[in-house]
Amino acid sequence: VYRSVIPQFPGTERIDWVKGDILDIISLEEAMQGVSQVYHCAAVVSFHPSQRKNLHHVNIEGTANVVNASLDAGISKMVFMSSVAALGRIREDVMIDETMNWTPETSNSEYGKSKYMAEMEVWRGIGEGLNAVIVNPVIILGAGDWNSGSTAIFKSAYDEFPWYTEGMSGFVDVQDVVKAMIALMESNITAQRFVISGANLPYRSVFTMIAQAFGKKPPHKKVTAWMAAIVWRLEAIKSSFTGKSPLLTKETAKTARAKVRFNNEKLLKAVSGFQYTAMEQSIMRICEELKLKYRLP
Repeated sequence: VYRSVIPQFPGTERIDWVKGDILDIISLEEAMQGVSQVYHCAAVVSFHPSQRKNLHHVNIEGTANVVNASLDAGISKMVFMSSVAALGRIREDVMIDETMNWTPETSNSEYGKSKYMAEMEVWRGIGEGLNAVIVNPVIILGAGDWNSGSTAIFKSAYDEFPWYTEGMSGFVDVQDVVKAMIALMESNITAQRFVISGANLPYRSVFTMIAQAFGKKPPHKKVTAWMAAIVWRLEAIKSSFTGKSPLLTKETAKTARAKVRFNNEKLLKAVSGFQYTAMEQSIMRICEELKLKYRLP
C-alpha cells in the first residue's frame, strides 16, 4: 500500500501497488481483500516535539486501523515493525532485550512512546484472535534517501563531517531486517516480539567504516556534552524562525551520547540458520549502492 508516490527502488516493478492510507479505514479494507499476509511497516519517525500529535495519530491510530482491518479480513498472519525505542532504550547499565518496555524513565522521545502504544494495539489484536509477531529493529542501515532517516549518516560521512559522539547503539542491515521478518512470517511463531540487531558498535566506529568505504576522511572531533547542549538549543531557535526541522534536538542529543547495547539472541535461537551480515560487509555494499544511486565518483 502506498499513500501518494510509489517508492522507487530495485524490485518495485514486481510489486502490485495499491493506493491507500493507514488513516483511511475504507482504503485499508479494500487493500486487505484477498490478502493473507500483512507486513505493517508504515510509521512517522521524528524526534521533534512539534511532531507529537502526528506521531500519535499515525503510529498509534494508524496501527489500530491496520489491526482492525486485518481482523475483519481474516488474514493468516501479520508482522509488525516496531522499534527498540518501544523497549525504553536509554538503559546504559543493562543489555536491552524483548522483556523490557517503554517507560518515561527509560525513554526520552515521543517516538518511543508512540511505538510502544502501537505495540499495545497489536497485542490487543492478538487478544482478539490476530496471529501476529512484532519485530524491534535497532538503527537500520540501507541505501535509502540519504537526505533523511538513518541513511543520512552516509551522506554526512561522504561530506567528511568531522564530528562524532561517544555513544554506542545497535545497527542492522536492512536486508537482514527483511529476511528476519519473512522468516518469522513463514514460521509457526506467534504472539512474540524480537529484537533485530546485527551488532552493538560505537557511533564513531560506524561513521569511520562508512567514511573509509567512500574513501573519505573519518570523523576526528569529539562532541562533548556541553557542545551538544548548545547546538540543540541553537537548532531549536533556528527552527522556530525557519519552520524547518532542527538537525539536532534535545532528544537526539541525549541518544547520541548514550551507550546502549541490545541482545539479539532470541531471534538467532528461534529462526534456525539465521545469521546477521557482518557490519563491514553491509556498509561496503550500501556505499557502493549509494555511489550508483547518486552517481558519485
